[in-house]
Amino acid sequence: MTQASLTDLDVANRMADAARAAILPHFRTPSLNAENKLEGGFDPVTVADRAAEQAMRAVLADLRPDDGILGEEFGAEAGSSGRTWVLDPIDGTRGFISGTPTWGVLIALSDDNGPFLGVIDQPYTGERFCGRAEIASMTGPLGEMPLRTRGTAALSDAILFTTFPEVGTAEERAGFERVAAQAKLTRYGMDCYAYALVAAGQADLVIEAGLNAYDIQAPIAVIQAAGGIVTDWQGNPAHNGGRALAAANAKIHAAALELLRQTQTG
Repeated sequence: MTQASLTDLDVANRMADAARAAILPHFRTPSLNAENKLEGGFDPVTVADRAAEQAMRAVLADLRPDDGILGEEFGAEAGSSGRTWVLDPIDGTRGFISGTPTWGVLIALSDDNGPFLGVIDQPYTGERFCGRAEIASMTGPLGEMPLRTRGTAALSDAILFTTFPEVGTAEERAGFERVAAQAKLTRYGMDCYAYALVAAGQADLVIEAGLNAYDIQAPIAVIQAAGGIVTDWQGNPAHNGGRALAAANAKIHAAALELLRQTQTG
């Protein structure tokens, strides 16, 4: 297959494959060490994070040299095509160093209007969730299947995911708790895997804060392709990061948004 014949999804899959190969030799190994990127607080990075992003950038240098890149570990690289690949080599490094399988590789392709292609890849479980336009699908141990969000309409029937209380201000956590108080079930610390489960029709809501563009762009593309909605806490686009509300459908989104909009800005 020639470079010209490769679709954007083909390129994204090659990047995800390269990231898997770079990451898995380090997962759950006793020799894995994490550096802290923050002077105050804890934001870990490992050799696996850096190796995975370098591997993905190498694929892009070969197959999409005119596109821009925004990656968590190595920053921005300008392109000439008007398109940018947005990469998080390990979203959920805290989970990665703890041995949980909730972390993942995030790959998005974006233009001035936001992300239009996304991949959430979980190398250890072998699951890959992809979305572009209105086509969403996953591959995993049970084979390939379409992704479709579910139609839960009431918060009292909703399953809610979040990383709180680990991330976010006290005011933001209070906003989340207004929704959680009405939800049927709340689960914590799910990292990017939470968004994949919304796309797969297993959950209804993800509420987060303090995000960067590389944390949310791939989930936006996957969830929207599966029939869901992702906005900030005021109902505006969320692809630049900050606060995010991912919902399975318009009704459950509106119900959660009504409570989150009471949260102060700033």
